[in-house]
This record gives sequence, C-alpha cells and structure tokens, in this order.
Amino acid sequence: MARSSSTSCDHSVARRELRLSTETAVEVRNLTVSRGGRVVVDAVSCAVGRGEWLAVVGPNGAGKTSLLLAMAGLLEADGRIEFHGSELKDLPVKQRARVVALVPQTPVIPPGMTVAAYVLLGRTAHLPNFGREGKADLDSVATVLQRLGLDRMHGRALSTLSGGERQRACIARALVQEAEVLLLDEPTVGLDLRHQLDVLDLVDDLRRERALTVLSTLHDLTLAAQYADHLLLLDAGRVAVSGTPDEVLTDAHLERHYGGRVRVIRDGDNVIVVPMRHG
Repeated sequence: MARSSSTSCDHSVARRELRLSTETAVEVRNLTVSRGGRVVVDAVSCAVGRGEWLAVVGPNGAGKTSLLLAMAGLLEADGRIEFHGSELKDLPVKQRARVVALVPQTPVIPPGMTVAAYVLLGRTAHLPNFGREGKADLDSVATVLQRLGLDRMHGRALSTLSGGERQRACIARALVQEAEVLLLDEPTVGLDLRHQLDVLDLVDDLRRERALTVLSTLHDLTLAAQYADHLLLLDAGRVAVSGTPDEVLTDAHLERHYGGRVRVIRDGDNVIVVPMRHG
C-alpha cells in the first residue's frame, strides 16, 4: 500500500516544514491506566510537537486504544496529560472539545439521525449556550462531507450506511469540531483501499493547513510509516520502541514484539512491512 516516491517526497517536505515549530502540543507523563483490575497502560510517556503525527502501534492487547481513551478524558488514569501546556483535567468540558477531538473505533450512532445532523454535532463546542448553528457551521459541514465523499448522503440515516460510510461520517464529525489535536483510533477500519487513503490524505492535508496535531492507532504498519512522523510501539502496555518509522519498523523489533515473521522493505522514502508465511 505504498504510495509513489514522488508523493512520499512531498509529504517528507511538509513534515520538515512543520518541524520548524518547537512548540509541544501534547505531553503525556507516566500515564497508567487500569481496566478490570489489570494495568493496561503502564507508565507511558511521550510528547508530540504541534502539527506532527504520532502513530501508536503494537500487537492486539498492547494498550493502544486505552491510551487514546485516557488522553480524551474518557478513562481514569494516573499520570499527567497536557495539551499546549494545560492539564487535561483542568479544562472545562466545552474548552476540552475545542482542544481535542476523538474518533473512537466503535462509535455510538444515534438511531434515526441523518449524516448531516450527526456531523453537525461536531460544531457544538463552537456554539454559544442555547445558541443555534449558523451559516459558517453549515458550510463547514458541507465542505467536510464533500471532501470525504459523503455529500450525496447528507440526508440519509446513518443506519442505512455501510460500515465504511459510517466510519467516514464519524471522522467528518471530528473534523468539523476543529480541535487542535485529533485522536484517531483505527480510522481505516472497515474502509476499502481507496477510502483508507482518502481519509488519511484528508487528515494529512488538514494537518498541514491547520498545523493540526494527530495521534492515531493503526494496525497497518505500512500506512503508519507512510503518514506518521513518529511511531510509538506499545507491548503489554509499555513503550517498547519509539522513534521515526525507519527506526521503529525493523525486522528485529517487529518479530520480537509481534511474534511473527516479517520482512521490512525500504524503497526510497517508503517503508513497507510484509508478513511472511511460516514454512
């Protein structure tokens, strides 16, 4: 699923430009999360610069989703989570929604709601108390729906959409929220190849346009290498390896922490992870 070398080079240039800013957008210090009496995130620390993309990878059960849910304030956690220097727990709910937006892996879909109405919910944080949406809010929804290929479905009930279409609607809702930090938990689940790339390209474009900071979990290591500036590889809740895709995605690291045979191919700026059959 590697993109062409020319495309990858363009993204590399964009990354270098974004790294000119030394501002830290997200900082996590010794974050620990317990679920069902078991520690699932164990003293994780990381920092992400403004406008950068960090992909959290690792085997099933490594704690990736729990880490993102804690960063969104949806799971209790020990440790410290800061967005642009402000601690998460100190942010009022409405202000928090302007700072960080989450696209969960399994979103709750209100019954009977249309695509446009659902996506419009993402503008709630920008409305005054008891206020109604205005033209700018409706225009924001229309623009994102068009860019995600959902404009012709705006009046349809979410329940009538395919799994991939619903996933794109959930991403659209987060994008119109216009938060400074976007958390994506497996954003390509249920999407075909074209729409996987469409969604990730859109997020990457908005990242450069708005200096949006992105943290995502991704099972597809090749896609993670294509889009993310840095990777954080979790194993059993702990940070096993962190660094650039080239530093993290090695045969030795992946075989040790995933327990399978892989071959990592480097083709110019592309890093491609190929699983190998046994025998």
